[in-house]
Amino acid sequence: MSDAVTVDFYLGLGSRYSYLAATQIARIEAAHRCRFRWKPIASGALMDRRGSNPFRAAPVSGQYDWSYREYDAKCWAACYGVPFREPAGLPADPAIMALACLAAGEQGALAAYGQRLFRMIFAEGVAIGESDLHQAARELGLDAAAFGEALAAAGTKRRHEALLDEARARGAFGVPTFFLGERMFWGNDRLTLLEATLRGVAMPVFRGAGTEAGG
Repeated sequence: MSDAVTVDFYLGLGSRYSYLAATQIARIEAAHRCRFRWKPIASGALMDRRGSNPFRAAPVSGQYDWSYREYDAKCWAACYGVPFREPAGLPADPAIMALACLAAGEQGALAAYGQRLFRMIFAEGVAIGESDLHQAARELGLDAAAFGEALAAAGTKRRHEALLDEARARGAFGVPTFFLGERMFWGNDRLTLLEATLRGVAMPVFRGAGTEAGG
């Protein structure tokens, strides 16, 4: 797929909608001869950098109400025909899941590892701890020692920070966010617009207040 168009995919491993969107990637890649480039981040850190995180206080609108978001996610899962359950437990430091994906990427398994974590969290009901991160790597046949070293490496943390900076500079404010060139699509429900663009429908370029010129 060397001639494939690339879609940048900023995702959070604890994000319901990132999981739901990820279940559609194989279909979209096959249908549109594109390739998704996974960019795992701690989405809360991205929101904090923008100075406004709607999940750190009482919901300011119905769309952020936890019961509605669970209901909405179950509706999307039914639409897609995929399993969904609310997370049984996530690490205290959500960044560690993004770091684990980046560590798996050192062995060419970033997307496969991300999909495995998504299944563990949203389909199998695993309460994710650090031991589960290593278990997922073993299940994929990764070198355990190399994975552990990469997970703890300062360079992996710097790569994550760089991804956060990159996402913010491009105007992203949450996950999942997709970029097709300069065109940004936020949310699982915007996959419809992304696919339309891949089919050749002309879409405007987003120029938000947080977007850096040339970013």
